Amino acid sequence: MNILNAFWVGGLICLLCQLLISKTKLTPARILVSLVVLGVALGGMGILKPLKEFAGAGVSVPLLGFGDLMAQGVKDAIEKDGVLGIITGGLTAGAAGITAVIVISVIAGLLFKPKGK
Repeated sequence: MNILNAFWVGGLICLLCQLLISKTKLTPARILVSLVVLGVALGGMGILKPLKEFAGAGVSVPLLGFGDLMAQGVKDAIEKDGVLGIITGGLTAGAAGITAVIVISVIAGLLFKPKGK
């Protein structure tokens, strides 16, 4: 049942984002940033945790999960380091994901030839 919940909740998030892309003049980049900010806000308020328990990867894999990861990292770093944790927490928590994206992007850039429009 957890797989089914992850599938339909993740699909609903993707559907809403696709509708924003198709029906508004918002660029995909703005929508992606909005998802991260929404994830930070919902994670910071504790709203995203019950949804993650219900839908699992359907919520944590899209960019909402990355925003929640950053919010949780800031919370933990503030408890550990005080005010300095506001700056370091989000980057420390998301470092593995950011590093993976950079490495995969470099590999893809080396393997594939870009095409003009």
